[in-house]
Amino acid sequence: MKILIVFLFVFAFAFGVSAQNKSGKSGEKNTASKIAASPLEAAKLALAAHGGDKLKKMKTLVVRGTANISGSPTMTFPATFATIYAGDRYRLEIANPLQPFKQVYDGQQTLSSVDNFHLPPINRLGLPLLPKIETEGFTVAALPEKNKKKGFRITSPEGFYTDFFVDDKTNRIKSYEASYESNGRKITTSVEIDKMRDVSGIIVPEQYAQRFDLAQFTIYANFKAREILVDSEVADDVFSM
Repeated sequence: MKILIVFLFVFAFAFGVSAQNKSGKSGEKNTASKIAASPLEAAKLALAAHGGDKLKKMKTLVVRGTANISGSPTMTFPATFATIYAGDRYRLEIANPLQPFKQVYDGQQTLSSVDNFHLPPINRLGLPLLPKIETEGFTVAALPEKNKKKGFRITSPEGFYTDFFVDDKTNRIKSYEASYESNGRKITTSVEIDKMRDVSGIIVPEQYAQRFDLAQFTIYANFKAREILVDSEVADDVFSM
């Protein structure tokens, strides 16, 4: 149970970065007037609607906040989290009553505070994939045929993928789904964004709800970011254990 709770957090943190134009409504009007002719075009429109180069050029992102996790009406517990991104490097910290956890990636190797246990890379799931749509090794494809929503799928070179669903009027991402296999077990998560915060033109989900499905049970979580810093100075030793 403790390790499964940690899995929940990695998917949540992977959905924590987005950007848009500061112009707000004018940005919506410009992107909403275009219709995607292909999945790649849809992804380009989504990136433009979320700020385009502002997100691609972001150097660092620090997010700290709280969460309430529940597996049933009678089982709810609080937690705090912190994530730090700098390019492909990242640091993840989780404080909770069940299993405190840290994981870092220094650009070459991944280290974890739990022996012989690593989470999937948090820079290969969710919105961190969006600015990489035209980067070698990252592919954009149509959603599976069974999914009737408007959107597209991005897959990383390692095979991690996220299905993005966009707003019909603005072309902005409004929800996500991703799956990950661990030890033969398929873990699926979905996220719905309730509120975003504009930080220097970067829009980071401030409040969002997540559903986390496993074969045996489902976990629900509500997240709230308290502190969000864009392009703040981050020391190299932050990415060492």
